[in-house]
Amino acid sequence: MIASVAASVLGPPRALLRAWWRASRRAVEGALRRALEVPAAVPGRFTSRLHDERVAAWLGLALGVCVLTAFATGLFSHFMQHPPGWARWPSRPVNLYRVTQGLHVMCGLAAVPLLLAKLWTVYPRLLRWPPARSVAEAAGRPLVLLLVGGALFQLVTGVLNISYWYAFPFFFTTAHYWTAYVLVGALLIHVANEWHKVRRTVLTGAVMTGPGDAAGRRGFLLGVAAASGVIVATTVGEAFSPLARLAVLAPRRPGVGSQGLPVNKSAAGAGVGAAARDPGFRLTVTGRVTRELAWSLPELRALPSHAARLPIACVEGWSAEAVWEGVRLRDVLEAAGADGGARVRVESLERGGRYRTSLVDPPHWRDPLTLLALRLNGEPLDLDHGYPCRLIAPDRPGVMQTKWVHRLVVL
Repeated sequence: MIASVAASVLGPPRALLRAWWRASRRAVEGALRRALEVPAAVPGRFTSRLHDERVAAWLGLALGVCVLTAFATGLFSHFMQHPPGWARWPSRPVNLYRVTQGLHVMCGLAAVPLLLAKLWTVYPRLLRWPPARSVAEAAGRPLVLLLVGGALFQLVTGVLNISYWYAFPFFFTTAHYWTAYVLVGALLIHVANEWHKVRRTVLTGAVMTGPGDAAGRRGFLLGVAAASGVIVATTVGEAFSPLARLAVLAPRRPGVGSQGLPVNKSAAGAGVGAAARDPGFRLTVTGRVTRELAWSLPELRALPSHAARLPIACVEGWSAEAVWEGVRLRDVLEAAGADGGARVRVESLERGGRYRTSLVDPPHWRDPLTLLALRLNGEPLDLDHGYPCRLIAPDRPGVMQTKWVHRLVVL
């Protein structure tokens, strides 16, 4: 009885199901249509003619040159600090590391306006809907994410690092090194995928545009190039001394600092003030030697002294030349009977820190320009520059020019 009443009011169950299915399908289709229609209208809002392939290709070329140059020079710096067992870096040319590291930082700084302009040029494509129109495009989207994310990470943390503002909770050098591989790998795949556009728009000029478009494009690209040029011009003086006065954006400048040299890490910061001033200081030579030796500071000063004009070339990109005086490292090691092919560990008075020691390979310690410096620019070495004794060698990163040296271990 009840079933017959319900059927007369609501209709048979099959009819109800069909009605429910039709209503549900209309609701879902409407939602999908709205989701697709609204984003599809977004690219139409970008009416600037600068969002075109030719501008993107020119910016991409310039950015690619900067990234690959920074990658190559960055690898040079990394393997100079962490050489594989078979490698022996030469000690000449004297300024090789100074040039490569200066180029590394300048390319990174020049890439900042280029990257911002490139992102502005292509971001309508990043907001395109649907995000991929083929399987190949769908596969390429994560690659674009790696490329953009890697580039932003490298440039932002790089600028913070050369500004000595360590606002990140990780060790910069390790993160910078490994992210560089991710970035360059994504860049090479991206270039392979997009090279046909570069050929079409830049190399062959097959894409024709109106005269007004060309003028606007040229002005935009010149503006971006000028921005990169201004940044380089106002920082390159930190590595190229004749332009030091123009280096108004550089955190370190040649000629500014104790005894005319910048200081990254002071004696107070390293916690070595008392140990460095200790009258009982001794420089010892130990390890695989025929005789262990030790000299007090007056005894070191009494040894034959030599002078060398060498740069301090910092990994943050600044460098500055100075005249150093002291005893040759090879004279000290040969006096102890060290083997000519041995590697030497130079130890600082610092009790901790990643750079409290450094390794010196035979090409460097046998070089007559490599000194245990006691004087700087005609004066006794300042405490912040490594008093009473520091290492200075040609073609070597600044973090490996160990300060406050008190022990040489022949390995």
